[in-house]
Amino acid sequence: MKKLCRRACALVLTVLLTLSLSLPALAAEPETAAQAGQRAAAAAMAYGGAVSVQYALWQDGEVTLTGRAGVYSKTENRALTDDILYGIGSVSKVFTTAAVMQLAEDGKVSLDTPVTRYLPDFTMADPRYKDITVRMLLNHSSGLMGSSLENAVLFDDADPAATDTLLQRLSTQHLKADPGAYSVYCNDGFTLAELVVEAVSGMDFMDYVDRYLLTPAGLTDIYAPGDDFDASRLAKTYAGTDTRALPVECLNAVGAGGMYATASALASFGGALTDTTLLSQRSLDAMAAPEYDRGIWPEDTLDALAFGLGWDNVEWYPFCQSGITALTKGGDTLYYHAALVVLPEYDMAAAVLTSGGSSTYDQLAATELLLAALTEEGVTVDTSVPALPEAAPAPMPAGQLDYAGYYGSTAAQYRVDLTADGTLTLSYLNLPDIPDQVFSYCSDGSFRDASGAALLRFVEESNGEVYLYQKAVSPIPELGALPTSNYAAVKLADSTLSPDIQAIWDQVAVTSILPVTEKYTSTTYLALSTAAASEALPEMVPGYIGAARIRSETSARYDLQLPGVGGRDGQEWTLLERDGGTWIQVNNALYMPESQAPNLFAGSGWSYATVGQEGWAKWYHVGDTAGRTMTVQLPEDGGFWVYDGQGQLTASSVLWGDTSAVLPEGGMVVFAGDSGARFHLRFA
Repeated sequence: MKKLCRRACALVLTVLLTLSLSLPALAAEPETAAQAGQRAAAAAMAYGGAVSVQYALWQDGEVTLTGRAGVYSKTENRALTDDILYGIGSVSKVFTTAAVMQLAEDGKVSLDTPVTRYLPDFTMADPRYKDITVRMLLNHSSGLMGSSLENAVLFDDADPAATDTLLQRLSTQHLKADPGAYSVYCNDGFTLAELVVEAVSGMDFMDYVDRYLLTPAGLTDIYAPGDDFDASRLAKTYAGTDTRALPVECLNAVGAGGMYATASALASFGGALTDTTLLSQRSLDAMAAPEYDRGIWPEDTLDALAFGLGWDNVEWYPFCQSGITALTKGGDTLYYHAALVVLPEYDMAAAVLTSGGSSTYDQLAATELLLAALTEEGVTVDTSVPALPEAAPAPMPAGQLDYAGYYGSTAAQYRVDLTADGTLTLSYLNLPDIPDQVFSYCSDGSFRDASGAALLRFVEESNGEVYLYQKAVSPIPELGALPTSNYAAVKLADSTLSPDIQAIWDQVAVTSILPVTEKYTSTTYLALSTAAASEALPEMVPGYIGAARIRSETSARYDLQLPGVGGRDGQEWTLLERDGGTWIQVNNALYMPESQAPNLFAGSGWSYATVGQEGWAKWYHVGDTAGRTMTVQLPEDGGFWVYDGQGQLTASSVLWGDTSAVLPEGGMVVFAGDSGARFHLRFA
């Protein structure tokens, strides 16, 4: 249904972000915080295509401003109010960090002690795991592959299995980097931290959060999947332009990203981290310290990421230009997006939450709200947009030609071509719909694009790797500017394979595959339909499948040494021969080739599909049942999904309660459920 490299490897492209949307110009007179909130919220919605937005400002001990825009629902006549809940995604990591820091204050956890001290069952297929400390979980430097979120994100299903089985899944994985070598965004580190909290405290994670974080801070309206709360309070979410609301999204890796909150509650939690309500000043200072600087990192830190403990950024623009500490955390699930920005020195915090949209725009909106609040208090912040260093075209030293070759991140693989006249051409291999970008050599050793808004530079780091450094500043009308300064990719080591082995993996790269180990409530089944598909075939870097280096005819492993966000969520690939075909395991998720799915059998009366003992989903081609209506008697724990010939979802018992479907020409059907679940089918 989806080409492997498009679905399993192509993530959100973050390189050289430029924006051209326009909104009305900023008001000439200073705004009030209320005016800024409305303006920024509207902009965040417009840029991200959000259905709704809710925001709150906390100052000096209380929420002083709330606001909202959009609709609670596309079809229900219900007001969007301050008590509507949103998923906060990875902002949950700040709660997890605060819990660990409390236990450290109590002497029950030491940040620089190996995780194995607290989780003796934690083991990996890599001896370096013993060197992972608790601190490394919180500053993203553990070296873990990244996200073991198979069966973690479910529709209306608070099944905790994804967290409960994390240690089992990690036991077969390798590390992609030495623990502590550098920070690279990692969800699994925070799920491990959640398990540390439970092991040390002897309490369920959310019970700990309720007792030791929420209650002392006087907070309500913060929940997790499975908690006792009115789920109808959650802002409705949607897939694309469909007006039918999706079931509740449950991200069951709670400590990494599963909480729900109102903007007021989240801003108030941020406010509790401006004083010693929950943590000592020493712990608060430790969270706000530049943890990114413990390992490899670009010299220029004016970027979306500059990790502390739990925080994405402890030097957030534009506040850093005026010596003001600003701590930020963004969160994105599939359908909810969130931002928390805290100014400890000014006892301020702002939260912006959206259904649809993007945490990037939410963070910028929260920033605008805080800037206006500071202005009202007579505090001036330098909001000037930093310009790139001045440089003029210049002859390129011949040595620069050595930097030509293949570069990669988890999300994208590139070919860099250099010519003697100083022209650099950047080609996106796995995203062929993106045009090549051309840069010219300049006097400061950088390569500039034609607009002069972005530069690239080759950096040889202390670890011997060559990095493709990027720097740009993108002004975003109504939302300030977004600076970028990071290692976008690392030069890929040559990986020469025998023609036979290369041919095996070339075939894998263009194989259409189907997930078989996802639970029937998994959001993966909808993601198959909503993922953008390209008609252009991706180009593989010789010796690599995506960003993973091929090691043999059956295995490939991600081991790129890339800090920041570009190196997140690495993958280990294993090819398995099963039923006469090649199946593919990516980390712990298993996929079968589409070609091995049988045709549906209609029969003369009732027929059936049964989930086998292994509990794997059963996929079928519609075949000659196209045009007929399939009626399904569902088992207690199972569901089905129907796709047309273009991979678009046409029916689902999970999303829409369907019990029948007209089968589309060239389509597919998947039945998933517990082991032994039987679906009775009738065709008319």
